[in-house]
Order: sequence, then C-alpha cells, then structure tokens
Amino acid sequence: MKCIVIVDKDWGIGKEGNLLVHLPGDLQYFKEKTLGKVLIIGRKTLESLPGGRPLSGRKTIVLTGNPLYEPSTARDGTQPIVCHSRADIEDALNRLRNEQGIDINEDVIVAGGETVYEMFLPQCDEMLVTRIDRSFDADRHFANLDSLAAAGSVRLVWESEQHEENGITYKFTRYERI
Repeated sequence: MKCIVIVDKDWGIGKEGNLLVHLPGDLQYFKEKTLGKVLIIGRKTLESLPGGRPLSGRKTIVLTGNPLYEPSTARDGTQPIVCHSRADIEDALNRLRNEQGIDINEDVIVAGGETVYEMFLPQCDEMLVTRIDRSFDADRHFANLDSLAAAGSVRLVWESEQHEENGITYKFTRYERI
C-alpha cells in the first residue's frame, strides 16, 4: 500500500479542514499518482474535495464513524464505498482484489486525513511526500518520516529538484519502508 501527502517543514498537513496551501504543481502530481487507483480517505477529507465529491477516475473508500453517512457520487458517476471500521476497509479491499484484480501494493493509496494516515501508515511500504520548505499554522500532522528514517524504519529514496509556485518552494520525495 502507498500513501500520498503534502507536508510543511513541521509535517503539518492541514488547518481547520483545509490544506495548508494550494500548489497547482502538487495537485497535478497528486492526479498523476492517483488516477486509476483506489483511494482510502476519511469523511472530512472527502468533504474537503471540490463539491464534497469523490475525485473522478478513482475508486474511493471513505472511512466514517457515522452509520447513516451517504456521500455524493463522483462526477463520473462512481459511487464511493463507505466503511465504518478498519475491518470494513479490509473487506472492501478484498472484494476489489477478487472482483476487479486490484493489487493492494500498487493500486491502493491512502490520502488522508490525519486519523486515516495514522491508521494505515504501518501498512504503507511507499510514501509519496510533497515537502514544502516553509512552516504553517497547522492543526493536523503527518508522521515525521525523517525521525522514522533516523530510527531505521523508513528511508528517503528519491527527491525531485526544487519547484516554486506562489513564492513557495517544495520538492516531491519518496520514502520506502525498510
């Protein structure tokens, strides 16, 4: 399984239900990496997407504690799979693997928010991280992968050249579990 996230210098990922910053280059990177994949996201993350809808061109599994939650369909008509527990998500992934041949290691990407990342990071063998070279006032955070690398459980295996948009510099990076 993989995860994808954009973080600031302090591993912040969001504030009051929103991304810390909108960078067109990062949004394009996210699209390139997730199109045709299965996304695992929380309800709040789904509701923060444009129109509160799942993204077109991806299967979406939504984790929520609300048993009555009924999300909107994606613009392409794709209906998200609603799950209420980790066991429900495992069942949904097994169904997708059996019915549609998805490869959990290659085709499933955890995409937030904080609680969903915490829940699934131990299962992620690859972490696609956009690193912003600035700190923001965040109220949601991602695990500090540099600390995990120092402890020997992950390693940084690739980073892009530096990009700049709207006065903000950032790099795309890839970490792998050791």
